Formats: sequence, C-alpha cells, structure tokens
Amino acid sequence: MGLHRAHLATVVMSAVCLLAVGKAAGQEEGMTRDVPISEFQNRADDVKPYNFDAKPGGLFYSIQFSEGFEEEVGFRRSHEIVPIGPTEVFAPNKQVYVVFTLYPHLESFQVVGRCYPEAVDGLNAKDMLTEDSMYMALEDESGYLKFFPPRDGWKPGRYKVEVHVGWKVTEVSLMGAMRFTVEPSSKTSDPATSNSAQVK
Repeated sequence: MGLHRAHLATVVMSAVCLLAVGKAAGQEEGMTRDVPISEFQNRADDVKPYNFDAKPGGLFYSIQFSEGFEEEVGFRRSHEIVPIGPTEVFAPNKQVYVVFTLYPHLESFQVVGRCYPEAVDGLNAKDMLTEDSMYMALEDESGYLKFFPPRDGWKPGRYKVEVHVGWKVTEVSLMGAMRFTVEPSSKTSDPATSNSAQVK
C-alpha cells in the first residue's frame, strides 16, 4: 500500500512538473497566452472598407467607359468584349458604353446599369434617365452596357452610372458607381476636324 502511494505521488509530481514546464515554454514562445478575440479577427486598421460610390470592384476585374466596343475571340475560343476609345468625356449625341471583364464565377447573373444626372442643370439627380442590362452566362468573362442619349441629347454636366449585379435591383445588389461627363460638341470634337473646318 505504501509503495502504491509513493508511486502515485511520483506520477502526480511528474505531471505537475511537465505542466509547469509547458506553461513556461508556452508563455516564453507566446503560444498559449490568453489572446483577446479581436486579435483572431481582421483588425479594423487592416481592412479597407468597400466604397459603393466608387468604381465597382470584387467581381469586376476591369470596368470602364468607352465610345464603343468590338468582339474578339480569346485564347480559349471565348468571345471577349474589348473597349474602343476609352474615355469619360462624351458629346451630347454620343452613346455611352460601359465595358467590363469579370473574374471567374460559378453562377449566371445579370449586370444592370442605371444612369442618373448627378450634376446637370435643370435635371433632378434622383431621376433615372436610362437603364440597360446584360445576362452573363457561366462561361461569359466580359460584357458591356450601352446608354442611348435622350431624344434631345445629353445635357452638359456630370452623370452617374450605378452598377448592380443580380436578377433584381435592390439595395444590396449595388456594386459601385461610375461617372462620365458630357461637354458641348465644340469641346469634344476632333481637333483635326476643327482645323480643317477653319482652313475651309
């Protein structure tokens, strides 16, 4: 009986010594110290907030305004939409295109664009002028939106295009916003054309 107790005491003392050594080593290496839950999560200083009032990111690899587009066959025999004449300044009678490429996606969806007169004399910034959408299949990697000018043409000023992703436009479908400017035809005309007109 006495031998059994001595053996048990030896085992307990060994266990205590091992725990003490492990705790000391852990504290020294910083492995087992008590850490606040906030340190396991992304720190606020390291997380860049998403700006829904700026050019869309996330799903979009690139997105830009242009005067037109052309369709090319990609290296995987896929159809790629390529912008022609990228610009953010348009004439009153020109169509406005938004050309974009996407990261790989695992589901089909719609890309929707809504155009508003953000800073245009005589127009309410909350009144939507035009809207366009494009269905994106699983294999689609690029696309475009087109906005036709109003019957009397675009008025000079700044316009905003809200870009949404989903089957229905809601408060949570907004991905971002882009802006283009409309200037009078004299400012957006080709300099070579203007010079030739002056020579005549």
